[in-house]
Amino acid sequence: MPSAPEKTWTAQVVSAGRTYPTDTAPVVNPARTGEIVGTYALAGPRIVAEVVRNAQDAAVTWGSLTGAQRGRLLHTAADALERDLATRAELLTREQGKVLWESRLDLGGGPRLLRYYADIAPAVDEETVVRDERGTTVIRRLPMGPTVVIVPWNYPVYLCMMVLAPALAAGNPVIVKPSEFAPLALTETLAMLASALPDGVVNVVPGLGGEAGAALVSHPGVRKVLFTGGTESGRAVLRGAAQNITSVSLELGGNDPAIVLDSAVLDDRLIREIRRSVYTCTGQVCFNIKRLYVQRGVYDEFVDKFRQAVDEIVVGDGLDPASTTGPLNNKKQFDSVTALLDSTRKDGAQVDVLGRALDGTDWDNGYFMLPSVVTGIPHDSDLVSREQFGPTVPVVPFDDVEDAVRMANDTEFGLAASVWSEDPEHALTVGRRIAAGSVFVNSHRVGSSDMTMPFGGMKQSGLGRNHGMWAIDECSELQALSHRPDTSAFPGPATW
Repeated sequence: MPSAPEKTWTAQVVSAGRTYPTDTAPVVNPARTGEIVGTYALAGPRIVAEVVRNAQDAAVTWGSLTGAQRGRLLHTAADALERDLATRAELLTREQGKVLWESRLDLGGGPRLLRYYADIAPAVDEETVVRDERGTTVIRRLPMGPTVVIVPWNYPVYLCMMVLAPALAAGNPVIVKPSEFAPLALTETLAMLASALPDGVVNVVPGLGGEAGAALVSHPGVRKVLFTGGTESGRAVLRGAAQNITSVSLELGGNDPAIVLDSAVLDDRLIREIRRSVYTCTGQVCFNIKRLYVQRGVYDEFVDKFRQAVDEIVVGDGLDPASTTGPLNNKKQFDSVTALLDSTRKDGAQVDVLGRALDGTDWDNGYFMLPSVVTGIPHDSDLVSREQFGPTVPVVPFDDVEDAVRMANDTEFGLAASVWSEDPEHALTVGRRIAAGSVFVNSHRVGSSDMTMPFGGMKQSGLGRNHGMWAIDECSELQALSHRPDTSAFPGPATW
């Protein structure tokens, strides 16, 4: 069993090297809820106002650097984030619950993302020049100004860096509001980043969403909000930002379908890929597979093989290398998934609870839940129509592709989807008909989407796109400089 933690961590306000005393609240270990892993600051509007001023001061100097100069500084900062990764990964598992290899992936993605955007930062300064018989127009990017980044608890470091790095490369100082459910490893990481960059360029404001988060998105000094989280919280962000016409990008929830065609070969690779696509991070990934549609000709075979694969999952403390998955992150999420499964059973669906608890796991003192596979469930049931965000998945049969596409699109969400087949051209044809920001063929998991392709949602799954220069553009203002003295094409009398 893992040893007791050696220290208590604190997620304090980080801004311009100053101290900001606040009340604090505890962060509990979801695998052992009696263990306090650390505390986080309860920042309010007064501190938010001070931190925004610090970011405004930093915006002048950071925004005036060339993209190449910012890129060199980001490379240096990425080197700093390589230090002490093992300690922070263990801390992340203690506060978030995920297994240790996932925490290492989460933390390790930070410096990689910084280096990627450091390399493309010089392109921020590239201008488009259009010359014709009427004159010259120059189109260029400008920084937006202080940018708020609001981060979820499932992949706090990676998802923060995914939007923070392009915001910095574009010339904007950032203010990060971590989730109160996993603020510790992220704040430690951002404190290291802040110390490697000029004062006020990277700031952290821990606290509750209704106080610190609301004060940040409604502050008139904030010019951009990058939010990753649930759809209801996204609506609150939009309302708060509306009073100042603040630009907002949202990466919200999904109810991501996977369509398994009867042309798919149900070999071990496919079954394990889909298992990983459902249960990674205990099912708490924004674009995990949330519902499976399997063509009738292979349905029984698929369900049988999939149940066998899911039954291999071992649930326990994320620090134990024998664990396949850890607990759910918090009581609210645990209660939500439990209630959803209870109502599914009452409606007559078959809920097969699979896997096993790791020997020695203190099951009753953590938010542990065994994985399940649900069959005999209609398409219009709650488990199919809602984002469960937990270790369960409904498997629904279909007869023809028209049925599958109709059911896949019958949702208010549109983040990601996948099609599984040995005929990739047919799968791509089916994928073109699915209303989702990303549609994968024969994959659907963390890593399926990379920086070479835009990432974001349709419908109520978000606004805007991330990755690559698309993310840079989300964090930039476009300016047109025009010298076009030839006005002969303008309507109206010449003497006007």
